[in-house]
Amino acid sequence: MKVKKAYKFRIYPNDKCQKEIELQLNLSKNFYNKLLEKAKEAYEKDKTFKPKRSTFNRIKREIIAENKDFLKIYSQTRCEIEDRIIKAYANFFRRVKEKKQGKMVKVGFPRFKSRDRYYSIIYPQNNGSFSLERERKTDMLRVSRIGRMKIELHRQLEGKIKTIAIKREGREYYAIFTAELIINPSKVEDTNPLGIDMGLNNFVALSDGRTIQKPKFFKEKAKRIARWQRIVARRHKGSKRRQEAKEKLQNEWNGITRASDDFMHKLSNRLVNEEYTSFAVENLNIQNMVRNHRLAQSIQNASWNGFINILFYKAESAGIKVIKVDARNTSKTCSNCGNIMEMSLSMRDYVCNRCGLRMDRDINASINILNRGLTSKKSNLESEALKGRAGLAQTYAQGDGGQYIPMGNANAVEELRTYPATTGEAHTL
Repeated sequence: MKVKKAYKFRIYPNDKCQKEIELQLNLSKNFYNKLLEKAKEAYEKDKTFKPKRSTFNRIKREIIAENKDFLKIYSQTRCEIEDRIIKAYANFFRRVKEKKQGKMVKVGFPRFKSRDRYYSIIYPQNNGSFSLERERKTDMLRVSRIGRMKIELHRQLEGKIKTIAIKREGREYYAIFTAELIINPSKVEDTNPLGIDMGLNNFVALSDGRTIQKPKFFKEKAKRIARWQRIVARRHKGSKRRQEAKEKLQNEWNGITRASDDFMHKLSNRLVNEEYTSFAVENLNIQNMVRNHRLAQSIQNASWNGFINILFYKAESAGIKVIKVDARNTSKTCSNCGNIMEMSLSMRDYVCNRCGLRMDRDINASINILNRGLTSKKSNLESEALKGRAGLAQTYAQGDGGQYIPMGNANAVEELRTYPATTGEAHTL
């Protein structure tokens, strides 16, 4: 089975390389905005405009003819910027279609990028445009159009390197490699499943009766963030001192993100290595949940989707399935008798008014999630068995006499397998 992994390493460009990175970022941002501007003009003239590659190739040639400075951008990077625009337009038309179907989505036309919203240069092919070298016991990274710089390889790269992204985060720079490798996880017999409920009071509640808290990373730095936000607000727009303050503010947020990612990676590793054979989680609609403005910040800080994505690819690499189940009424349903009763968020214990069950609200929800996961698995097995019998009948009717082999369910979502390996501060679980 082919999987993709991302490796994130700190790089230390010298002054010359930093200037070149900033130049490339600025040119890439302008190139993106110019492409979007031309495409927007074409869309306003003709509402039947579609984001076809042939159309954008023509627009790209026109833009380069107008401004030869865009030739300083590496050619494959220009193609990647074109891909970004095509993807942005495709998402826009998809949202328009969903809006017409009655879904509550923001349509949102593709936006122009400012300096703060364009912070990565991507080399989409490993065709000699970048390489890792060793010089005087120091690891070095060579990147076309940028130069050579020191890189901190804190872990071993595995698999075949496919792409690289040079990313600016505040005053720091990182190289993110995407590698493709083949793994053959052994099949795990599902004898010890686990239900996982995501929450705010408890980060996760497990169907075996345990609860795990997530450190309050945001609250620890809330005062420092508020201070830098006030400083940024006071300083004049476009000034050098305001840009420096924005970078300081960005570094504070990056520290929170790295600490949170570190915690979630360690927790997911722990769960995968604790001899559980499958996981059942809620299929949460985060976009609708954050409409509650009282809970929006807490939900976003919890990073539920991030944790589920990390758990997905780590479990898949170990041959363990993760099943998403309907999240409706998992907290309101009695895990013993199935009774549904209304509860306010302030009620932390579930007390069933039919059978008298008394249990922690989140633990009760995790048991319901586990039960739904087991039911979903059973129905999938039955449907596969029916397909198998139908396939056998069809095969033998054709006179092949061959053996029917069911395809099964493939959890092939590439983005769930890709994660940043950060060098953030470690936190003991």
